[in-house]
Amino acid sequence: RTGSSPLTFILTGIPGLPMSSYWMALPLCCLYLLMLLGNCTLLWMIKTDHSLHTPMYYFLSMLAVADLGLSLSTLPTMLAIFWFESTSLRFEACIVQMYFIHSFSAIESGVLVAMAFDRFVAICYPLQYASVLMSSLITKAAGVIFMRGVCVVLPVAILIKKMPFCRSHVLSHSFCLHQDMLRLVCGDVRVSSLYGLIAVILTKGLDSLTILLSYVMIIRAILNIVSQEARAKAFSTCISHLCAVLIFYAPLIGLSITHRFGKHLPPLTQTVLADAYLLVPPVLNPHVYSWKTKQIRRRILILLCRR
Repeated sequence: RTGSSPLTFILTGIPGLPMSSYWMALPLCCLYLLMLLGNCTLLWMIKTDHSLHTPMYYFLSMLAVADLGLSLSTLPTMLAIFWFESTSLRFEACIVQMYFIHSFSAIESGVLVAMAFDRFVAICYPLQYASVLMSSLITKAAGVIFMRGVCVVLPVAILIKKMPFCRSHVLSHSFCLHQDMLRLVCGDVRVSSLYGLIAVILTKGLDSLTILLSYVMIIRAILNIVSQEARAKAFSTCISHLCAVLIFYAPLIGLSITHRFGKHLPPLTQTVLADAYLLVPPVLNPHVYSWKTKQIRRRILILLCRR
């Protein structure tokens, strides 16, 4: 930081596109509106329909809240860049945005684990489902998931706030991410980089392994079912969750790999992966669940018929 002037970062839109690209801004606005409409409708349906007051839908409502938080964290800078050509962002605001993005990302990852556990109990121990997944356990799980997301990411923000920035202040994305900010530091970044890696391992790393283990046991249980029809029905209850897991983890893993090892790749690669990681899951998740879940689909049809 030079003198007493406040540190400002310069955000990047999409490489190769002019800033005043309204044909990009309009679809982006539609994407955010679709995300808000889908997730808010999902939350409203789960709240008002008592037949949806079950563990699976409580976890789904948590996923919708995490998706809303993740999208709203990126909304201000994305719209500022593509609508108003405003690319500068104060250092403090950048840290706040980075914190919320990574916190909600960790929360969403935790919710996906809880949903995997829900499917594991429902398929492997169906008779104990109601006694295991009681309201008290769901409330405690929600509290643990939220606190983990809040607490694990907090040191990341504290560490990077103390770092000296004396190189280029141009970031690679339309929002602030930890690894992207870290590459602009001119001091020793080993502690911050190491803790960032530990935070990822403690959240997404453990979560992905837990989900994988859950599905290994789920698949074993499904293969032991004699009836082919019952086997197909059991597997169909997992499809929506599997889609949500793939939508979230595929771009996340790709982005992490390119940030650490893909320095030679064109900037557009990282931009596309980052946008997919933060924008695609919140938009697709409510539609995937609405399409694949019979109760939600029926509820939507009832609402449409009334109109």
